[in-house]
Amino acid sequence: MELNLAKKNVLIIGGSKGIGLEIAKRFIEENANVSIVGRSIEHLNEAKLQLKNVTTYQSDITNNYEREGLIEKYILDHDHIDILINNAGGSNGSSILETPMENFYEAFELNYFSTVHLSKLVIKHMKKQGRGNIINISSIYGRESGGKATYNNSKAALISFTKALASEVIKYGIRVNSIAPGSVYHESGVWGRLTRENPYKIEEFVKNDIPAGRFGTPEEIADVVVYLTSEKASWIVGATINVDGGQSKMNF
Repeated sequence: MELNLAKKNVLIIGGSKGIGLEIAKRFIEENANVSIVGRSIEHLNEAKLQLKNVTTYQSDITNNYEREGLIEKYILDHDHIDILINNAGGSNGSSILETPMENFYEAFELNYFSTVHLSKLVIKHMKKQGRGNIINISSIYGRESGGKATYNNSKAALISFTKALASEVIKYGIRVNSIAPGSVYHESGVWGRLTRENPYKIEEFVKNDIPAGRFGTPEEIADVVVYLTSEKASWIVGATINVDGGQSKMNF
């Protein structure tokens, strides 16, 4: 399928490993101009070796000033932005009662406020162009219970933000959507670590909780992301699409 993404300027937040790295690979296959953002210069350099044709930016996107500097530098380097992928994510903590408030603040800064701020920064430029695409990577646990409360709460806020922003900016030719992945395996991710620590427990989890009988792959998430940014998906606006092998238990 021809997606007509050649020469599109794509900025991927959290693009140096895992799902973000695979999203970058898929856009490069579509001959887009791809830039990735990460906190670790080591991970960025490793990604650059794999991707070859990519621009890298080191930035701590939990910091307001670094977010502003990142977008300013990107526009200076590339003139305009067509597609923003907000893929940063993570959290700390355990149960709600045992988790310090600072862990909630940190999770919201990383998973939610960074996306709100970066979206606002790029939309200023997208409005001038009369076009643009923003994809937010949320989680099925933004819709139902599971995992850490710090993570779930912030991803739920992200889903709500996606719908609200999409309704506001579609009149400018800007589409905003979200992907809600289920449990996705990659070596550097949480499921990779947990599998190494307790393979039997994880085998039971997959058998009992994922109807497809296996983890998802970063490639499967990336394929949906790239499709959503194409004109083939032009009437998909404000949606959050589960990509989860049937793992989600919600009807809606």
